[in-house]
Amino acid sequence: MTPALPSDWLDRLASVPSTARPEQLSRFLPPESGGRPSAVLMLFGTDDAGQPDVLLTQRSSSMRSHAGQVSFPGGSLDPDDDGPVDAALREAHEEAGVLREGVEVLGELPSLFLPPSGFVVTPVLAWWREPSPVTAVDPDEVARVERVPLADLLDPDNRVTARHPSGYLGPAFTVRGLFVWGFTAGLLSRVLDLAGLTFPWQRERVVDLPADVLALLQ
Repeated sequence: MTPALPSDWLDRLASVPSTARPEQLSRFLPPESGGRPSAVLMLFGTDDAGQPDVLLTQRSSSMRSHAGQVSFPGGSLDPDDDGPVDAALREAHEEAGVLREGVEVLGELPSLFLPPSGFVVTPVLAWWREPSPVTAVDPDEVARVERVPLADLLDPDNRVTARHPSGYLGPAFTVRGLFVWGFTAGLLSRVLDLAGLTFPWQRERVVDLPADVLALLQ
């Protein structure tokens, strides 16, 4: 059985934006110039039973970039966006129906780089003070929306090291029928580590990317 989360789990998460350094979150740091500015919303809340969770989406398999991958709500900054926070909240509403008035922003994490798509991503960490119903608003963009319990993510039995055909190795989670890997899994893993919320898991348990995930990379 996974040990219970500490009662101050949210306070621990809230402290991460003020202390995290870029190299602690990813080995892919933004270039000095260029890249497509974007933002994602790392939205943590509690379910009806008071258990902590985080909002994840699965991108449509027809998307041009990162098709079918599990991700945080997010996307490119629009000209009308007032920075990464505004963009992350807008995208969460457009993709999953999240109402921004129920969200309390805890802070921005350092911007990171996604080499395959050229995005410079600013993760926005937030507390879902008043959760709203969520759904895949546009099926052409989002195939699935899930509030995933932190207990499931932190369960050592649900954690593996994923191996890309290129040989790249990175943390992954197997939860709710989802295979969470790549940028999203790496960011989740490192933020939870920095917050002191993770439990020991078998990093040497390496699995190849599932066939359905590989098919979307072709």
